[in-house]
Amino acid sequence: SPQSEDYQDAVPSTCTRKKSVSLKDIGQDNCPDVFPTSIQRTKMKKITFFLFLLFSFSSLSFAQNESKTLVVYFSATGNTRAAAERLANDLHAPTWEIEPAEHYSAADLDWHNRLSRSSVEMNDETERPSIKQCTNIMPYDTIYVGYPIWWGICPRIINSWIDNNLPQLETKTLIPFATSGSSSIDGSVDYLRKTYPTLQWKKGMLIR
Repeated sequence: SPQSEDYQDAVPSTCTRKKSVSLKDIGQDNCPDVFPTSIQRTKMKKITFFLFLLFSFSSLSFAQNESKTLVVYFSATGNTRAAAERLANDLHAPTWEIEPAEHYSAADLDWHNRLSRSSVEMNDETERPSIKQCTNIMPYDTIYVGYPIWWGICPRIINSWIDNNLPQLETKTLIPFATSGSSSIDGSVDYLRKTYPTLQWKKGMLIR
């Protein structure tokens, strides 16, 4: 048929069909398309190696970009933790919880009681509650700092974390975020800017 004739004209007679190729034909010029030559194999290896490098550098760059933002937070009841996790998920950023050396009990958080732990702390501007440990902030450029609103400002434990990370924080962009049922974040941001004027505070956001 014309179709079979065209096919035979397009392929050397010694290898009209792949199954008819003998060992002596391998590497011969009359079957250039059946097996890749050494030059072709070298080119293929170079292309494969180039693609591998491209993928590796792309992955490394992506990972580095991912690590530029950190979400730090203090949460006494879990509300701020939930807000921080949602924010970190949107930002594709890791989180770090500021944990007090001594856990806050329900009695500690009773703001109606002037002698409760939180009341005593918030009534003393020099109070700095102990925290368990600090994270390494050096790899990050932008740090979100989250907290619940206590007495119109941030809890004193936020001051503890900031004091423990000075002066490294002076090279970072700091973005406050807070949780509250009724209060605004503005008072706490003003307090942070006034207390730490050398830090780069951005406009805060309230997450309900």
